[in-house]
Amino acid sequence: MLTKNRGKIALISVHGDPAIDIGKEEAGGQNVYVREVGEALARQGWQVDMFTRCSDAGQDKIVEHSHNCRTIRLTAGPQEFIARQKIFKYLPEFLEAFIQFQHEQRTIYPIIHTNYWLSAWVGMELKKRQLVQHLHTYHSLGAVKYRAVNTVPMIAKTRLKVEQQCLETADLVIATSPQEEEHMRSLVSTKGKITVIPCGTDISAFGSISTEAGRAKIGLQPEDKVVLYVGRFDPRKGIETLVRAVSQSEVRKQQNLKLIIAGGSTPGRKDGKERERIEGIVNELGLQDITTFPGLVQHQDLIYYYAAADVCVVPSHYEPFGLVAIEAMASGTPVVASQVGGLKYTVVDEVTGLLAPPQEEQAFASAINQILSNPSWCEQLGQNARERVESKFSWDGVASQLDRQYLSELNKLHREFLTPAV
Repeated sequence: MLTKNRGKIALISVHGDPAIDIGKEEAGGQNVYVREVGEALARQGWQVDMFTRCSDAGQDKIVEHSHNCRTIRLTAGPQEFIARQKIFKYLPEFLEAFIQFQHEQRTIYPIIHTNYWLSAWVGMELKKRQLVQHLHTYHSLGAVKYRAVNTVPMIAKTRLKVEQQCLETADLVIATSPQEEEHMRSLVSTKGKITVIPCGTDISAFGSISTEAGRAKIGLQPEDKVVLYVGRFDPRKGIETLVRAVSQSEVRKQQNLKLIIAGGSTPGRKDGKERERIEGIVNELGLQDITTFPGLVQHQDLIYYYAAADVCVVPSHYEPFGLVAIEAMASGTPVVASQVGGLKYTVVDEVTGLLAPPQEEQAFASAINQILSNPSWCEQLGQNARERVESKFSWDGVASQLDRQYLSELNKLHREFLTPAV
């Protein structure tokens, strides 16, 4: 059956490359969101181009993901990895490269959907030059993030200003949870239009593997009690809290306990240093015999890790949504998560898992122990988790909600174009 041609849309994610391996430095939920949304929108009938910054001269400049969905890497600054806190000065170059690409392709994108504050700046500047509808997803709010860190970066003032301007001028801002919408209103601005559309996950892949098959694939035994972390090595992800929680006596007493900390790292860079720090804590606490660091796990292989786990822990200091939580839930695995941000929306306390105060290792230890000590309750939590994801968080469902918003914005654009100037 042929899908109706909806038209063209540009998803802009300056620092979050949709085509890069997830788990590399600064590659996480945003990268997954943009790619999965792009592919799902293409299935809805949109022609989707996802624009990001080229971070390696050896990268393909265009990556075809599926019919009508591709990643386009633009040159903005040196073609090498640059930490996102240092990208802002290259945004004018990114903007010009985007406009030049449109010129070369003899096209224009009437819908611009930007992701993260760096891309918001690009979207706002484009709106000054072209007749477009600008939609934005924050993925992380500086006003919230800077409350959770000890050292505020020099770029903070610029970021906060851009985030406020975007909320007040974009045609629509998409919050991924009611909690994120609340933070926007209380901490960013009371102006601007917001709607809530959650992130999603691949419900056909996650949940397709049995616990037994998952454990056999990654070398675990049927009797193991498996605690899993998936994500970047970043102090804000709270991995230290998890490690110290597992070292608590009530968790350590569990027979055949295994801790898996999955995620890529680059030696010498920020994430590599954080992994070294976490490994040092593991050794200091005597957990090295039960802890494994499988490194970067390809996204298609994560299904085995989630399936194998008794509990997945998301101990972030702050998380606007938390894709890892719903990937685990889709796999029928209960989640213990920090009681912050969007995690309070995705994880239903005592229904799909347990919530604990961030950075409180004893609370995390108690929550982990409750689940590991009660296999029948663990199974029930997992079933509830899968049902919640099926009903609320599929990528095609997310794309359908975005599709309706895009069509609404296109209608506004057409009316604006056809209305004669007074």
